[in-house]
Amino acid sequence: MSDEALPGHVRIRLDLSYDGTDFHGWAKQAGGKRTVQGEIEDALRTVTRSKETYELTVAGRTDAGVHARGQVAHVDLPAELWAEHREKLLKRLAGRLSKDVRIWRLTEAPEGFNARFSAIWRRYAYRVTDNPGGVDPLLRGHVLWHDWPLDVDAMNEAARALLGEHDFAAYCKKREGATTIRTLQDLSLVRGADGVITATVRADAFCHNMVRSLIGALLFVGDGHRGPEWPGKVLAAGVRDSAVHVVRPHGLTLEEVGYPADELLAARNKEARNKRSLPSAGCC
Repeated sequence: MSDEALPGHVRIRLDLSYDGTDFHGWAKQAGGKRTVQGEIEDALRTVTRSKETYELTVAGRTDAGVHARGQVAHVDLPAELWAEHREKLLKRLAGRLSKDVRIWRLTEAPEGFNARFSAIWRRYAYRVTDNPGGVDPLLRGHVLWHDWPLDVDAMNEAARALLGEHDFAAYCKKREGATTIRTLQDLSLVRGADGVITATVRADAFCHNMVRSLIGALLFVGDGHRGPEWPGKVLAAGVRDSAVHVVRPHGLTLEEVGYPADELLAARNKEARNKRSLPSAGCC
């Protein structure tokens, strides 16, 4: 996965959003399942009348049912094709794409930009309500209903113990050869005037199921099943706890992806590719 476009190509940054309800996640899959990546690549090939499929690289792959408001991707297009279509490409894609996915901007990326490896943080929001009557029907595809009263202060107390750089193996679905060390920069919850609780979760990167597992643990604290110290103890134990539930995906939205200044892109790409380890506590 190069940090520069191939010779004769131009790297294009895409800023996009989608409602994940009817998608089987971001990444293309065998068997013809509908995915965000597949939908956009098909539309791009059609509107540019290309025989070749130009593959997208994304900042963060989202699972089936997860939404995105501020997703970022890049694609390398032949310079001639970009020159021919650049003025009308955005509007043509809008006419071709389904209404549950929108591309808002197409811009030439700065030198060294990589949508995945250049990112310095991703910010998600998870929305949940404990209203005894359930979820507002107009929000049902984006808000989880939790049928126990939730103590937001207790959840925030528990969240503070999870901040910083840790091995989040207890909150991730393990993938062979992949590290589970992450830096959790923000984990905080606010109840809105409408009663909907929004959890903001920001980290340099996330491992599989990490956000939904963290929220599952905090909900167990919020409804009184566990004390505020419990999520921190699970983290320290370093193994999956059967009491930590991976909450349903529809409450989760990727809100924003952060990138450094252009002159720092190359250094960030190199850093992001390094497999991390936590500092050793020493032998004695």
